[in-house]
Amino acid sequence: MLIIFDCDGVLVDSEVIANRVMAAHLSRHGYPVTGAECRAKFIGRTIPGVIKMVAEEGVELPDDFEATLREKDVEAFARELRPTPGMRAALERLDDRPKCVASSGRPEKIRRNLEITGLLRYLDPHLFSARDVKNPKPAPDVFLMAADRMGERPDRCTVIEDTPLGIEGAKRAGMRALGYIGASHRVPSDEKILRDAGADLVFGDMEQLPGLLGS
Repeated sequence: MLIIFDCDGVLVDSEVIANRVMAAHLSRHGYPVTGAECRAKFIGRTIPGVIKMVAEEGVELPDDFEATLREKDVEAFARELRPTPGMRAALERLDDRPKCVASSGRPEKIRRNLEITGLLRYLDPHLFSARDVKNPKPAPDVFLMAADRMGERPDRCTVIEDTPLGIEGAKRAGMRALGYIGASHRVPSDEKILRDAGADLVFGDMEQLPGLLGS
């Protein structure tokens, strides 16, 4: 069985940082929004997807918006980014299991964030980005690409996701989907939105993951 991890909000506890940075950057460019509002509205989406949504609301962002946002993310993550609680211990226990990453983030961002948090050695070189497929989550494309590259059938894959978009994409790919609500941007009541998206089960303690996977 192949284990497929999302990155932001699953492997690394990045969403509160990223939403704070994005909110400040959007507000600076004429789209006033808070970090909490960014989380509710944009979580799980690619930056081009966010830019498109904002444009549909009548705010045109500058051409360099993504590049400058990326620079600010790099600075903030270098100072603050940590693994999600219990992640390192879970990966140690799963060290002999086939696993990979399937994220909406850019390939260089995935690698950098795993390097910062010390998790890269558990997952390298099996890092897959939705930027390399036609359709982002909730389409199943990135999950199907990951399974194909790893030589596993979709029905023998388990995806760990923290967003409804990711859960939906995993289920559309024909995979088992576990919803994770243990990162700092999630609260226990978020269990319902992940179950409504199709999660087979929802958990909040990453150290439980090996047991949930039968390890």
